[in-house]
Amino acid sequence: MTEFFCAVKLYAGPDALGALAKYPARRVLVVTDSYFSKSGLAQRVGSRVPGAEVQVFDRVTPDPPAALAAEGAAVCREFRPELLIALGGGSPMDCAKAIRLAANLPMTFVAVPTTSGSGSEVTAFSILTHDGVKHPLVDPSLRPDAAILDDNLLTELPPKLIADTGMDLLAHCLEALAATNRSGFTDALASHAAETALRKLADSYHGDKTVRGELHQAACMAGMAFDNAGLGLCHAMAHALGGAFHVPHGRLCAMLLPHVLDFNQHAALSQYALLARRCGLAVPTERMALRNLSAAIVRLRTALQMPSTLSQAGIEGHAVEQASRSIVEAALADACCKTNPVPVTAQAVEKILKAVTQ
Repeated sequence: MTEFFCAVKLYAGPDALGALAKYPARRVLVVTDSYFSKSGLAQRVGSRVPGAEVQVFDRVTPDPPAALAAEGAAVCREFRPELLIALGGGSPMDCAKAIRLAANLPMTFVAVPTTSGSGSEVTAFSILTHDGVKHPLVDPSLRPDAAILDDNLLTELPPKLIADTGMDLLAHCLEALAATNRSGFTDALASHAAETALRKLADSYHGDKTVRGELHQAACMAGMAFDNAGLGLCHAMAHALGGAFHVPHGRLCAMLLPHVLDFNQHAALSQYALLARRCGLAVPTERMALRNLSAAIVRLRTALQMPSTLSQAGIEGHAVEQASRSIVEAALADACCKTNPVPVTAQAVEKILKAVTQ
């Protein structure tokens, strides 16, 4: 038996922010970072709710610590908003989810992503950092009630942000296609989203704004896919490495993904080959199709000017060696390993870690 669940209402397209008028509230709390607070966008988004008093919680930082969610929850309990809006990339989404859970107040939760990668606007996942370790929280109550995918928020994205979030999008797709809880529903979403990323992410990176709405929706589809199917070793290692070295998550996924595909091939070869064929990378055998898919990922990574190793990302080999034991332990303890199609061992993590260190 398979299950598929998505209770998040979606609004997509130019000026989708107008949907906030459908959510009347006397008090609105916008959870975001300092950039959107200083630019005035956070206040403007909150003001889309007619007649509401708007307060902005703008302390969110990359890899938000658990303590920050506790601060936000205290603000919530004092302000008592009827509508909670998360505005930004994956970090504000994750923080807002934890704030809502900790505050335990009756409020509607609307996610407004401004990047196209995390898919957090539709998932039951939240990633918080504590003592240098990223901890995935997974609970159905973390899903927002609605998500707004507004094309107008994507026009000024920096190229590096497009690259980092886009490779996270692609990793979500490829892990969902192989995960133990995959189904025909998740395969359809992940395949379409992966094809979109492989064909159009480089164009967006190089300044083509016409494809960004498609990539934004693809990121959301990828989120629906992995929220139901699960993730795997790529994300487990990215969480462990990100907690240790604070390299952007999508950049780590871009390094790890080809190695993880190779590790999973005995259990997921047919799924990878189907995607390769869909993307026009087909050859007579499934193994050659996988080779072509991995090569396409490497070409995309190169086109996005992303590092292929930790040393190219500025992390010296001796630092990785010193932290290797804790990285391996954190990866093995990560919840994403539970749905990897091949059982994950310390030896496997060590081998991939060595491959991306050089």
